[in-house]
Amino acid sequence: MKTDAKVVHLSKVASAQSPTSPVGRLPVALIQVRDKAAQQLKQALQALFDNADDTLFEMADRATSNSEQNAFFEAMRDLRLKRKNIERGFLQKVFESFSSLNQYEVGTPPALDAVSFDSLSLVQNDELEETVALDAMVAKVMSRDSMAVGHLSTRLNALVSKKLDDRSNPLGPTALCEFFLEACSGLGVEIKVKLIIFKLFEKYVLGDLDQLYAEANQALAAAGVLPELKSAPVRRQTGRPAGSMQGEREAGGAPAAGDYDEQSVQEVFGALQQLLSQARGSVVPLRETPAGAQPISSHDLMRLLSYMQQRAPAQASDDFDLREQLGSLLSRASAKSGKARVVGEVDEDVINLVAMLFEFILDDRTLPDSLKALIGRLQIPMLKVAVLDKTFFGRGSHPARRLLNEIASAALGWSEQDDAQRDSLYQKIEQVVQRLLNDFVDDPAIFSELLADFLAFTGDERRRSELLEQRTRDAEEGSARAELARRQVEQALNERLLGKTLPEVVVRLLQEAWSKVLLLTCLKHGVESAEWQAALATMDDLVWSVTPHEDPEARLRLLELVPGLLKALREGMASAAFDPFSTGEFFGQLEALHVQAFQRFKQPLVEVEAELDEEQRAALAEVGIDLPLLELPNEDEEPEAEALPMVAVVEEIVLQAPGQQRSTEPEVTLPDDDESLLQVDNLRVGSWVEFQEDDEHKLRCKLAAVIKPTGKYIFVNRTGMKVLEKTRMGLAVEFRRCAIRLLDDALLFDRALESVIGNLRRLKGT
Repeated sequence: MKTDAKVVHLSKVASAQSPTSPVGRLPVALIQVRDKAAQQLKQALQALFDNADDTLFEMADRATSNSEQNAFFEAMRDLRLKRKNIERGFLQKVFESFSSLNQYEVGTPPALDAVSFDSLSLVQNDELEETVALDAMVAKVMSRDSMAVGHLSTRLNALVSKKLDDRSNPLGPTALCEFFLEACSGLGVEIKVKLIIFKLFEKYVLGDLDQLYAEANQALAAAGVLPELKSAPVRRQTGRPAGSMQGEREAGGAPAAGDYDEQSVQEVFGALQQLLSQARGSVVPLRETPAGAQPISSHDLMRLLSYMQQRAPAQASDDFDLREQLGSLLSRASAKSGKARVVGEVDEDVINLVAMLFEFILDDRTLPDSLKALIGRLQIPMLKVAVLDKTFFGRGSHPARRLLNEIASAALGWSEQDDAQRDSLYQKIEQVVQRLLNDFVDDPAIFSELLADFLAFTGDERRRSELLEQRTRDAEEGSARAELARRQVEQALNERLLGKTLPEVVVRLLQEAWSKVLLLTCLKHGVESAEWQAALATMDDLVWSVTPHEDPEARLRLLELVPGLLKALREGMASAAFDPFSTGEFFGQLEALHVQAFQRFKQPLVEVEAELDEEQRAALAEVGIDLPLLELPNEDEEPEAEALPMVAVVEEIVLQAPGQQRSTEPEVTLPDDDESLLQVDNLRVGSWVEFQEDDEHKLRCKLAAVIKPTGKYIFVNRTGMKVLEKTRMGLAVEFRRCAIRLLDDALLFDRALESVIGNLRRLKGT
């Protein structure tokens, strides 16, 4: 069905930018890449919507109930009506993302989603399904095109001021998926239908991104932007329908010719071989080839490794030596056949490299020991991948390498105290390891499959932990504001009470009740507000009203002050929801205090009373004071009022938060240039650390926030729950006694390879 909804004029989208938009400052080559990409994305979206009707109609035809069928028909109608807006919104986001590439964001804090304390539930199921689906789509694109995306990000960084990575690349799969998700936010369809639309987006839009990336890289290279980066050439296949992907590549099989720069990959492996040859006899065993020995083929080596894989020990240990085990198997095979058999030189180099990589992994202090044992069991599967595909060493996006890195990254926050049998992460890693040991023979596609599944799992966990972590930050920032407000209230109370002797009831009223009124006023309005000043004035009036005065002006002021004072006290305590029974008790004793004050004035007070008008008398009556106050009996008959107890305020008033105690950390002062303080200041939010609590217990946690008003450093575990808080000085003390260790969150395989290369180069230099 033809519809003008297909027509999205790119010129209109571009013109929507403001006249001062930085899009005009983009290099010409980048503008050409943007426009070409937008044209291809527009055509892909049109293909998506052209096929959406047929897909949804088929789903409706197969529906098992009338309600399900109606849901698909309603979705078809909704999609037709909103198609134009979705296309325009998606392309608008693409253009906006390019527009911001040359914008500096000075002083802008990272955007955090507001989290309401009224909605503390975890991510809703529908939202969770959406994000899991999008993560899987992104993982599939990255497992196929990560090299091209990386080259494009590198070239963009050479042209624009904003630093990009693969996630923030405006043409990267993550950004495109987010743009589409936002453009579809207005669709009133069930999650089941939305997931179908996402699959269509994956097929018709994401499916041809390899061509988009190749053309974008070629265009930028031709314009002189990092031409030395060798990207994959554009692959055009006859008979390939728009948006389709090769089954082999979808499955994550071995790369076809032209997918990668074979020469650069071989150079990496060749350089490693050269380093190995110079290290024989030290870290690498000397190659001993018996006379007449025949090298086994890589196919036979794979069979031997599969045999070892099925019989691998349940726990990796230092006693397990892959090379020794393989040599033992070869000796047995040689003895049985009567012919000496050895591993070929290239395969032996691969074995030595993988063995050295896993020696680093098993010695790595960043990995928890329990999970290290699990990861160590992947040595044989990784060796088989390396034998099959030498790009394993030179290609960072290799699915097997990425799987190993993702497992190690997820394991970073795992604590030995966690119950391994019940912990979902431990169980998931164990499933991945067991699946590889049981099912991996010689088809590396299993790594792409497991990678996508593991990314979906960790994405789910990450979203949950980020939500809880955000709540933790919000709670801590709220606590910090409350703590500052308590200090303001403490200061106000101590300025007015410290060093004075006042009736006990007044001191208790101000410390127990009016402090709450001041706290709420400070939090709600701030200390510069009129409300705060009014609350302080009420406190000052109360203190003045119970202080003895003799001058006539004070007598008149007391009569005028008491009605408004008591009214302000009642309203303030009611607003703070103070206990009504305690409020009544306080006011009963205040009334006695004020009556005593009036009685001290005696005759002059009677004269003042006579001068009061009817309105003033009514105001006094409202607060429980009836005139005349005094009948002026004879001095012999005048009853002595019982004096209420007095208290001298000699210690500073300290307010405690409910259920909390003040920090008991030792007050240590270190010079500003102390190395430990510099280590604390170099900590960044998101850093993982390990605290040595005692000889047996360690705590792994992540710095989630630095609360500047209170100077607190808040640490959370991998679920996002707060486990520790420290002051700057407290952390410096921990650094000084070497009780804190920073955990290296760099990619595990890359760290291992860097270590191996560094060791080999050092041996070469000696």
